Amino acid sequence: MLLCMRTTIELDDPLFRQLKIEAARRGESLRKVVNDCLRQGLAAPRRRKKYVFRWKTERGQILPGVRLDDRNSLYDLMDGL
Repeated sequence: MLLCMRTTIELDDPLFRQLKIEAARRGESLRKVVNDCLRQGLAAPRRRKKYVFRWKTERGQILPGVRLDDRNSLYDLMDGL
């Protein structure tokens, strides 16, 4: 059983014109085009840009013997030990 919900939404004028043009191009109703667009938008996986961390150092290089994955040795180095 197919249920339909009737609602009112406000569309920006340029978006509405674009939807009307797309509906005419497809030869489909505006309702079908809007529903198809909403379904595609909701079904599309959200793509996040993968975060890449880049170390930045004062001179552009990490000193020999410095291990960035060892917090205690970094503290010792900063304390001058």
